[in-house]
Amino acid sequence: MFAKAFRVKSNTAIKGSDRRKLRADVTAAFPALGTDQVSELIPGKEELNIVKLYAHKGDAVTVYVSGGNPILFELEKNLYPTVYTLWSYPDLLPTFTTWPLVLEKLAGGADLMLPGLVVPPAGLPQVQKGDLCAISLVGNRAPVAIGVAAMSTDEMLTSGLKGRGFSMLHTYQDHLCPEGRQLDIKKSSYKKLSKFLQHMQQEQIVQVKELSRGVESIVAVDWKHPRITSFVILEPSPTSQTVQEGSREQPYHPPDIKPLYCVPANMTPLFQESGHRKGSVLDGSEVRKIIIDYAKKNDLVDANNKNLVKMDPILCDCILEKNEQHTVMKLPWDSLLTRCLEKLQPAYQVTFPGQEPIVKKGKICPIDITLAQRASNKKVTVVRNLEPYGLDPCSVAAILQQRCQASTTVTPAPGAKDSLQVQIQGNQVHHLGRLLLEEYQLPRKHIQGLEKAPKPGKKK
Repeated sequence: MFAKAFRVKSNTAIKGSDRRKLRADVTAAFPALGTDQVSELIPGKEELNIVKLYAHKGDAVTVYVSGGNPILFELEKNLYPTVYTLWSYPDLLPTFTTWPLVLEKLAGGADLMLPGLVVPPAGLPQVQKGDLCAISLVGNRAPVAIGVAAMSTDEMLTSGLKGRGFSMLHTYQDHLCPEGRQLDIKKSSYKKLSKFLQHMQQEQIVQVKELSRGVESIVAVDWKHPRITSFVILEPSPTSQTVQEGSREQPYHPPDIKPLYCVPANMTPLFQESGHRKGSVLDGSEVRKIIIDYAKKNDLVDANNKNLVKMDPILCDCILEKNEQHTVMKLPWDSLLTRCLEKLQPAYQVTFPGQEPIVKKGKICPIDITLAQRASNKKVTVVRNLEPYGLDPCSVAAILQQRCQASTTVTPAPGAKDSLQVQIQGNQVHHLGRLLLEEYQLPRKHIQGLEKAPKPGKKK
């Protein structure tokens, strides 16, 4: 809605009666907020403005601004919080998570599609179609967008996480959202900017010079000063065997991954007798039963050797290669079943504990561990494809940083859409293998590159 510039109609200070009405409206719209929280959001005496504007599509919107930041906006008599408000009250709305790379698209006006969702181990929040929801990014619980659910949670899972998930109303970095919170010096102990800069210069944190008459400029900053290096943004520190979801840390449980098979058009004649058609998804045991039933129903089991199956025209077309159709008359059961599975299209089902299964076509990509050379011939360990297994790359990077005592970075994975990779300084395959195999209990078959671990030194 605010992806493009809007036109301001008016900007006026709120009246006392309107302030009281706004508090009542907020209490009714967001019952999760307590009385003290509503009073904090809509203060009794601080400056609060009502900005009436027209969005680029012509929608009339009323925005409530406190301390220079928009806190609420009203559209068609519905009240919505802004991302600034959600930073103070992150649990106000059910929150869904997406990848950092998606934010730019959302800020540009795109809706959030379901393939971009990250499914946490505890499952997706339960919402109904039309519910107001918050969107956050992997590795940061602070909401960055607000949208309306285009379908219920059950419908999202039934669709296999395909289609449009949320109609976006407002995002961080759109035209409603200022560049960031402003520091109000008047509300600090310094009262004036000149006193603040003077104090910082006395502590040798910055150097200030009057480069032009009456204008003081910061000409140098000591980035190694203890006051700067000791400044940290407090985040919940990830611990072993946990992944973060919102403000809670939940034990990681590996998903159950089951190979499936999808019926292509050229195999339909073999499966239509059992009620299946093109696109039907089956597991291995179902395929086996269908083939056995087909052979027995059509009297194709060799009377002299029960281990052989005679080829009828349908089996010839579906199973045999063209150069075999006039030479191969019978096949052993194991060969028939193996060939059938090879002709079907691969698919897989992922089930996280407490969640509905999700079926996807193709083969699930294994977690990929590689070694690479960087500047000055330094080795780094790179791990990709963590997301399909419900692992947050940012949390994994933080854990490895502590375990390996080495620097880690999280960057977009080259050639992969909306996927991240973790890079750790040095050959850390051994640490990575212990984390994935022993603590996260992921099957070895879903991890490739473990053989790249450094070989133990020879004993003298």
